[in-house]
Amino acid sequence: MRSPLLLWAGLAAFLIDQISKYLVVHVLRVAQGDIGVLPPFLVFKYGENRGINFGLFQGDSDAARWVLIGISLAICLGVLIWLGRIAPTRFQQFCGGLLIGGALGNVVDRVLYGYVLDFLNMSCCGINNPFVFNLADVFIFAGALGLVLFDGKKPS
Repeated sequence: MRSPLLLWAGLAAFLIDQISKYLVVHVLRVAQGDIGVLPPFLVFKYGENRGINFGLFQGDSDAARWVLIGISLAICLGVLIWLGRIAPTRFQQFCGGLLIGGALGNVVDRVLYGYVLDFLNMSCCGINNPFVFNLADVFIFAGALGLVLFDGKKPS
């Protein structure tokens, strides 16, 4: 990499995720009850995610936990290798950093707690969304979307 942008974006995503989880879960103690931030649009709700993003593919076994950790680490390594083989734009480096930082934030949760701490719930317009997620999920999604949609090639 010619620029440390990937590293800084990854570090920022990782730290923002971990600090937000610590504050909401351990300081605000969201596990004791929901916290309406901008209800119903934004509510802090405690969640323990043993699956992948948004609680999909839940698995309670220790083997499933370590498989998900391995998959996350393999994806991080794959993104690093791919970005190392191309001449990534600054935007691609930024998006790669977001994806990797978010993934590592969730990996740390799985190692420390056995699950990913989730606390964000968003509902709107009379639709009650039962799912919770965290900022790492947002970073992973935004980073992956940016890498897929903006490949650095000029349109023809």
